[in-house]
Amino acid sequence: MRIAVVGSYGAGLTMRVPRSPEAGETVSGGEFAEGPGGKGSNQAVGAARLGARVSLLTAVGDDAFGRAARDLWATEGVDATHVVTADAATMVGFILVEPSGENRIAIAPGALERLTPAHLEPFRPVIAEADVLVVSMEIPADVVLGALRLARETGTRTLLNPAPARPLADEVWPLVDVITPNQTEAPVLLGLGEEFAPSDRELVSLLRERTGGTAVLTRGGQGALLDDGSGVREVPARPVSRVVDTTGAGDAFTAALAVALAAGADTATAVSRAAAAGAHAVTVPGVIPALPTPDQLTAVPTPVTDRTHAERNDAA
Repeated sequence: MRIAVVGSYGAGLTMRVPRSPEAGETVSGGEFAEGPGGKGSNQAVGAARLGARVSLLTAVGDDAFGRAARDLWATEGVDATHVVTADAATMVGFILVEPSGENRIAIAPGALERLTPAHLEPFRPVIAEADVLVVSMEIPADVVLGALRLARETGTRTLLNPAPARPLADEVWPLVDVITPNQTEAPVLLGLGEEFAPSDRELVSLLRERTGGTAVLTRGGQGALLDDGSGVREVPARPVSRVVDTTGAGDAFTAALAVALAAGADTATAVSRAAAAGAHAVTVPGVIPALPTPDQLTAVPTPVTDRTHAERNDAA
């Protein structure tokens, strides 16, 4: 299983707080932690932990955070040969986590804004050899587009994790084989105004129509919806005893989905495995510690059912 990742790296500065402060308010009693983050790096590490051979393209600064990133990738077995060292600070994300596990994040992109389409060309052979290219959107829009185009030219399957969400240009949609927004991101990607309030099933169908590929709408504790051209299917959430921190759940989901697809799993099975990874992640504080190993995925309880909307109607 070979996976190429084009995305972000950043240092995550996390504070667990009794509650998020209102504007102009100071809340004390927080607990601080620092660790590696960035969606691209998280997804690369997550895929490597699940047994894939992973190569990463991102940009970091020539600073302590950037050096820590390279140490992380060496430890986790992620190929960082093509990672760019930019003349800017490594990205930093500030994360507030509430007792419920919900989080709020603010990002200073730094070195990521120095990443350009020109950096993609040396990465072309890596994309060509990969089973799946994973792209996330904390990097410039022209790099996202360029990476997806390279994958299409080389015949590599593409997985776009469209976070943070922004409206996608028309030329991006046909380059995406699998897209994985959450309920908040999907309307933004589709450019829907507040006057439009489609249901989740309508959203995943619209996403499928725009890409012509596979759309996965993640819904946290409600599980996911999948449309790969065979109708809208529900993939139930995996049960968890307690939600500790949701920060890394989306990255764990994306990494496991990419690995399962690279291994040849059908889309429903791949999304179910991804749901197991997301479920594990929310039970562990932090992002990198929460990315599961194969044994940890196996330990996550299996949902009772995974039927399509049409199948449930037939049963009724």
